[in-house]
Amino acid sequence: MAANVETLGALARRVSMTVPLKDVEQQVDARLKKLARDVRMPGFRPGKVPMKLIAQTYGPQVRSEVLGETVQKSFNQVVREANLKVAGYPKIEPKNEKQAPEASGALEFDATFEVFPEVKVGDIAGKSIERPAVGVSDAEVDKTIEILRKQRQRFVAASRAAQDGDRLVIDFAGTIDGVPFEGGRAEGFALVLGEGRLLPEFEAGARGMAAGETKNVDVKFPDDYQGKDVAGKKAVFAITVKSVEQPELPALDAAFAKQLGVADGDLAKMRTEVKANVEREVKKRVDARVKQQVLQALLDATPLELPKSLIEMETQELAQRAVADLQQRGLRPEQMPPVEPKMFEETATRRVALGLIINELAQREGLKPKPAEVRELVEQEAQSYENPAEVVKWFYMQPQRLSEMESAALEANVVKWVLSKAQVNDKQTPFDELMGAQS
Repeated sequence: MAANVETLGALARRVSMTVPLKDVEQQVDARLKKLARDVRMPGFRPGKVPMKLIAQTYGPQVRSEVLGETVQKSFNQVVREANLKVAGYPKIEPKNEKQAPEASGALEFDATFEVFPEVKVGDIAGKSIERPAVGVSDAEVDKTIEILRKQRQRFVAASRAAQDGDRLVIDFAGTIDGVPFEGGRAEGFALVLGEGRLLPEFEAGARGMAAGETKNVDVKFPDDYQGKDVAGKKAVFAITVKSVEQPELPALDAAFAKQLGVADGDLAKMRTEVKANVEREVKKRVDARVKQQVLQALLDATPLELPKSLIEMETQELAQRAVADLQQRGLRPEQMPPVEPKMFEETATRRVALGLIINELAQREGLKPKPAEVRELVEQEAQSYENPAEVVKWFYMQPQRLSEMESAALEANVVKWVLSKAQVNDKQTPFDELMGAQS
């Protein structure tokens, strides 16, 4: 077999291969003879079918299989000898389909493909990483407990006018220029004032009403309202309040502590557990912010020419994941918005680049995670569940999930490595800023 490697671009390569025809025909003959021992055909005993008939029946298929295997083997041998790292899959085509192979006694093929780029991680020492410094005080624990109480609130009948936070059950009927419109009418509709589920003017009109009261409220639909038939138009809603209920928070007692998983209802234990959970969440968010900066620093320091084939494969995978996610949410194919792979191209490009950089660092700096490091990460993840030991066991029974944790452990090692090289500045950060607005 003869072969020649051409450089077509920064990463593009072409291999021209010549495979002797006699080698192919010898393998085809050998396979057909082996097949003849067991093949069954009507009118013939096993092993007695004429070779001519076997060649006519199975020859084209066997020849196609042998040819494919031979060309692939030849390609693998060429890239191994040339020490080429192939990215994606090669496109293999006959070099000259019009030329009869019998004339030269050989089969000629071209394989075009891309190779992985050389990754040289740039200077990290000059990069600056800002790490949020956030404390968890008694005030943060109190605020979190209040959020947990609000999540478990119930509503009780109120004998006063409606105010923000109250739950109302209403009937309403809307008209535009005196004419009812689609979607403008409902009975027994429940809403919590102040949540912003309905238009501000509608909620403002309902605010201050009491059970049994009826009132007309003027509302103007925004120009960009999703219902195009009413967008930009003025409507009048007749609102009847059927009931007003006010929120009632659960008492801060043993029963509440038990709801949060403290078996004996001890409030001190509950505070300790809440604080531990908040500290875990704070650490998770700090780590996420730092990791984002680290990965961006690596991308900025390491310009790369990326294989188009890898970006295309990653783009397709992201699009397939998006469709699968929509299906898991219960959407049928006809309900799904269009999912174009091109939508994911930017994300795919970033992921491919980071994958190459992280892999290079893992090899060069010995950052591949040890089993103990993976185990530690799994146990950390399991702490947020009711039965951590069972969750750990589950991870180790799910190869895909464990593989994800191995990747996360590798990324964690890369982050540590970058932080040991870069300039890290701890910045005092308000708790609410890190956690986001909570109410």
